[in-house]
Amino acid sequence: MTHTSAQKSALSVSGHPRISSFALALCTAAALWTGTALAQTSAPAAKRKPATLAQAQPQSSQANSQGQTFEEEIVPQRYANNPNVDAFINDMVARYDFNADALHALFSSASYSATAVKLVTPSPTPGTKNWRAYQGRFLDTVRINAGVKFWRANQATLQRAAEQFGVPPEVIVGIIGVETIYGRYMGNFRVLDALTTLAFDYPDTPNRTDRMATFRKNLEDYLVWTRDSQIDPSSVLGSYTGAIGIPQFLPSSIVQYAVDYEGNHHIDLRNSTADAIGSVANYLKQNGWETGRPVVWKVASDPGSQGIAQAAADGKPDPRWPLVQLLRSGLALDEPNVDIAAEGGTPVTVIDLPTPGRATEYMLGLKNFYVLTRYNRSFFYALSVYQLGMRVKAQMLAAQSGAGVGAGAGSDAGGDADTDMGAGPSNGTNTLTPQQLQQLQQLRQNRPAPQQTQPQPQ
Repeated sequence: MTHTSAQKSALSVSGHPRISSFALALCTAAALWTGTALAQTSAPAAKRKPATLAQAQPQSSQANSQGQTFEEEIVPQRYANNPNVDAFINDMVARYDFNADALHALFSSASYSATAVKLVTPSPTPGTKNWRAYQGRFLDTVRINAGVKFWRANQATLQRAAEQFGVPPEVIVGIIGVETIYGRYMGNFRVLDALTTLAFDYPDTPNRTDRMATFRKNLEDYLVWTRDSQIDPSSVLGSYTGAIGIPQFLPSSIVQYAVDYEGNHHIDLRNSTADAIGSVANYLKQNGWETGRPVVWKVASDPGSQGIAQAAADGKPDPRWPLVQLLRSGLALDEPNVDIAAEGGTPVTVIDLPTPGRATEYMLGLKNFYVLTRYNRSFFYALSVYQLGMRVKAQMLAAQSGAGVGAGAGSDAGGDADTDMGAGPSNGTNTLTPQQLQQLQQLRQNRPAPQQTQPQPQ
């Protein structure tokens, strides 16, 4: 999910490791819950990162030149002898046969992450949505060139995934590129800290109850997964919401969708590109990816089509408008190869792409666009994934033909703020309600012409 720029590190501001004897003792105690030595998956043994940060006072987070946030604002032992955590432990013991003493020791080592709380707290003054700025951030030369390199290095695995799951290589490449730039930035927050903090101390927001329940479920799945996989739960690093590895899967998604695509009987999303590729493809397929179908259609640029698109854009990702109804209302497609007669019943969503100082751009999203929003609900995110994959594909094809293209070439194909959780199940329909049809007809008759602006430099 793009939800990956802020991350935790077990480093001090100066970049040197810091670990207390208390943290080492707790790391050892955590291994007792299975009776075996637990595997370290976040780094090879020779490069193992410290298990935790222990500080007397919270300190401010720091940002490096790549824009990552290194976790420095934590409160140790907040969850020792915590009634809510104790109740959670009792539940885990009853339902999954965990050792109560081991879980109490583990949560005594967990730290409250003030940085994670800050990063999930909505701004009191939300910024203006800017599609062009967002697009430029994720469709840059670095990601496109890295995507070409990743595709070439993993071509056989990408092709195998495409044949098995029906998801094109460019879509998988687009997701991994937007998420972590192909594994470069996978997160430096200790997952145990992030999930515990957000499960028990989520900030005071309107959706606090639902979000705490979501993170509690992810914490539950995380503990079961690490136990069953013989992984030290205090060792895994990820994003500030607990997303893990090259594809940034939350623990609940790991349990449900991750696959061993390398064939070594072990799922490792941090170190195995094959497991990451297969898991992304399986996630999309299980969420309804339609093999061989489009992701988006372009809307014609005439004022009438733009006005209808503006009227029908409601910000909802699930396809609900039958294409024929939009066409009858006056919208035209800029897609000469679409068979209108055959596609009339296809449900679509109207994607709005606002940019300050420019006329809002519009596209139509099909079922596969909705599936991309299941990974991250943001329209901007889903279209950036699609566009990045298409531009990497264009550069690959151009290189094969010997033509060579710039990083900016390719398909022009996002509008909500970034989120970490997917949208709810699709409830798309092939028919409009009478109220929706009447609304469209009225808007068609009475709408003002869309705002015209001078073209801006690309």
